[in-house]
Amino acid sequence: MSGTVLIIEDDTRIANWVKVYFERAGFSAEVSHDGESGLALARDLAPDLIILDLMLPRLDGVELCRILRRESDVPIIMLTAREATPERIIGLDSGADDYIVKPFDPDEVIARAEAVLRRAKGKVQQVLTGGNITLNETTGVVTVDEQPVSLSQAQTALLSTFMRHPNQVLSRDRLISLTFNNDFDAYDRAIDSHVARLRRQINRDGRQPIHTVYGAGYRFVPEEQ
Repeated sequence: MSGTVLIIEDDTRIANWVKVYFERAGFSAEVSHDGESGLALARDLAPDLIILDLMLPRLDGVELCRILRRESDVPIIMLTAREATPERIIGLDSGADDYIVKPFDPDEVIARAEAVLRRAKGKVQQVLTGGNITLNETTGVVTVDEQPVSLSQAQTALLSTFMRHPNQVLSRDRLISLTFNNDFDAYDRAIDSHVARLRRQINRDGRQPIHTVYGAGYRFVPEEQ
């Protein structure tokens, strides 16, 4: 098996050690030693797999994992020196696909990586349909009247929330909770702007499925009623 692996680990010795083993297994491997540069490199490289340390400087592994998961479906294996079950649960809840507790056998890391990649390749695409709109949650592709539409990640996430809750009135707080897990207070001020831009992108011939419910929030109506 081959592909690009991004290793985000602040311990230089461990990072280089893991990198060598992945390269011996036929992978291309890159290393970052802190959360912020790891996030930037992940966005730039679009790797096939990320090996992510739980404890990182500048941006911890749990928060980094949550950000990555909002932006992509890249498989993530979390590394942690903590054996306590709650720490493993936090890692998985943040979006990691698997975890490995330090110290670990490098052959186990490779085996786990190959298993996660096999599952990712075999994953069935999840396609949402509502009226004239389709959203492939695996690829992020959105079409309106069978024509592709370019949306930001935040807009795509919002559309997914609306399509999963058709004909329901969603308050701004509920939209933020369902879509962004309340991770950013800024969304409280920007949610109307995100919705407005999303509405402009999916509007066709005056057909607008996202309705404003004054004083309550928004409602996605996939078909005219």
